[in-house]
Amino acid sequence: MLGPVILAASRSDRMRRLISAAPVTRQVVDRFIPGETVDEIVPIVRELTDRGLELTMDVVGEDITTPEQAEAARDAYLALIERLKDLELGTRAEMSVKLSMFGQALPGGHELALANVRPVVEAAAAIGTTVTLDAEDHTTLDSMFAIHEELRKDFPQTGCVIQAYLFRTEADARRLAEAGSRVRLVKGAYKEPAEVAYQQKHEIDKAYVRVLRVLMEGEGYPMVGSHDPRLISIAQELARKAGRKPDEYEFQMLYGIRGDEHLRLAAEGHRMRVYTAYGTDWYGYFMRRLAEKPANLRFFVRSMISHG
Repeated sequence: MLGPVILAASRSDRMRRLISAAPVTRQVVDRFIPGETVDEIVPIVRELTDRGLELTMDVVGEDITTPEQAEAARDAYLALIERLKDLELGTRAEMSVKLSMFGQALPGGHELALANVRPVVEAAAAIGTTVTLDAEDHTTLDSMFAIHEELRKDFPQTGCVIQAYLFRTEADARRLAEAGSRVRLVKGAYKEPAEVAYQQKHEIDKAYVRVLRVLMEGEGYPMVGSHDPRLISIAQELARKAGRKPDEYEFQMLYGIRGDEHLRLAAEGHRMRVYTAYGTDWYGYFMRRLAEKPANLRFFVRSMISHG
């Protein structure tokens, strides 16, 4: 029940100032966002890959208001790719991007976002890796899918994200589950109206399984974005029924959540990719992590209480 309240707070400037100023917040944020700079995040990349895990890297930030900020987001990713080049990890370290950071909501935003994200995709390809376009609220998706389709003409490995709680997603999955595609399925972490999205957990879970079946039975490469043990087991069974080998799909989980499960799945021979965010504009990302799972919110509240 608190999820929608927290998501509303993620858009509130007043709540942003209040939470950002709380002394305990930084300690809790570190659980989900292990660094603010490229220099701080490179050792994390080395540590996780040395343990048999893969990563998708997210420079946090969204809702930019000027073209200059969009260019800064582009340049931040290019700087990250330059550092990853020296690590020679290939697809073991890819990037995830939100098109809102690249100017999607600005005047002429579709063309601006495409122009800013293309150099990032090109640079990623040059070091042997790729980029996945994150899904945001439902009003942005047609633009995101159009940019995804355009990028795949030259960079067919470019991935995208679909969200199980949206009514449209099963149809999107059928369209996207083609040879060479890479599609991450998540439940969804934005406050969406009842006209476009399921509101109850059991409805979302059932939708997730329906869409996951479409992806597993399709010809693309499914990326299972979930921490739910039941859905992870279902994913393994659907993969087995579809005749998929362990390297023909992967699991993805967030940094800071169920770390032992990351290592367990990797030890069993699964591809396990950790969504690892970093940067200074962490507020929106952090609030969605609290909204997604009651345990995350309890962790935050207990930390605030214990620190007075």
